[in-house]
Amino acid sequence: MDSQKVDMYILTNGKYFESQHIGQVRDRLLALDESKWAMIQTLQLKDPQTALIISIFLGTYGIDRFFIGDTGMGVGKLLTCGGLGIWAIIDWFQIQGATRQKNFEKIQPFLY
Repeated sequence: MDSQKVDMYILTNGKYFESQHIGQVRDRLLALDESKWAMIQTLQLKDPQTALIISIFLGTYGIDRFFIGDTGMGVGKLLTCGGLGIWAIIDWFQIQGATRQKNFEKIQPFLY
């Protein structure tokens, strides 16, 4: 894979991954063949900042967890009103990391 193309992808999509994962993603993209590149380009990643905004306003109802694809946690927050608000507040600090982790898990099958 062309390193300039990979660097441009990392530059535009780096905010969707944890900093410790960016090097691994870059190395895997460099070793990737061209046939998988189109699939990587069309992969829909969730924005951690959007998840934070959703968490602040609708986190009590679990909408933030539904947004990132964590349905079990979303149902749990919905049924308990965000753990009586405590769980919702904790998620204000954790939702961005959880979103980046979900994005990393989403891209992994394409990198191997």
